[in-house]
Amino acid sequence: METDSVTDAFEEHRAVLTGVAYRMLGRVADAEDVVQEAWLRWSAADREEVKEPRAYLVRITTRLAIDRLRHVQSRREAYVGPWLPEPLATDFGYTVPDTAEQAVLAESVSLAVLVVMESLSPLERAVFVLREAFGFPFAQIATTLDRSEAAVRQLAGRARKHVDERKPRFDVDPAERRDLTERFLVAASGGDLEGLMSLLAPDVRLVGDSGGKSKAPLRVIESADKVGRFLVGAAQKPIPDMEIRFVELNGGPAILVLSAGRPDSVFQVDVVDGQIQSLYIVRNPDKLQSLVPH
Repeated sequence: METDSVTDAFEEHRAVLTGVAYRMLGRVADAEDVVQEAWLRWSAADREEVKEPRAYLVRITTRLAIDRLRHVQSRREAYVGPWLPEPLATDFGYTVPDTAEQAVLAESVSLAVLVVMESLSPLERAVFVLREAFGFPFAQIATTLDRSEAAVRQLAGRARKHVDERKPRFDVDPAERRDLTERFLVAASGGDLEGLMSLLAPDVRLVGDSGGKSKAPLRVIESADKVGRFLVGAAQKPIPDMEIRFVELNGGPAILVLSAGRPDSVFQVDVVDGQIQSLYIVRNPDKLQSLVPH
């Protein structure tokens, strides 16, 4: 296979490989490292032994991601404060046949689901991602993971049950979520406690991720009153040379706050029954690198 065709074959599948790796690892940089390693192995592979490039590349990427996940899990145990995935700009970049499949892809990359997936074993997480997010058949997943099809089905059932039991319920109407995000921004930036209270569910949860590298709550804040008062207090501490942008991250609308042109924080909400049920704030600068405006 000529060099150009080797590259073209890889690029054809890069978006799916990145999607698999990110869902496995929750970090853009780690996903990119895994995909780069997959490229190196692909470029050195014996072409005559590769019957199906897509299956081959997914297999390499998944196995590399499992190895990387086992390595980084120990780091996360020492993480300062709550851990959230690195925000991902979501233009899926590969063919999605219908809106139902788009919804599945969006849910599988949402902050809420990725947080729940953190408690899966690396093998369970791999099976969940390949099956639930990308719809790979059990037989192919079994080959990818070098497991029997029966074992893969068992892993899939266990992972699906675990995620269903633990993931927060949220509505996926993008227009409603965008509307509440915009109203939240107006109320929060204006220090309007009454306005915030009208948007927050009584049992709302605020999860802040700073990694100890910037200011954010080191514990989850619960209840509308506590979350509202925290936000009003935060609004009284202005960010220098602040700029606000609406962006799509992890399959849904989000607020990107810039300070002097650099990402300072990301806000995203989950909505249930017309109220904000969960609020995620990412302020760890290491997790905002991929959002630097170009």
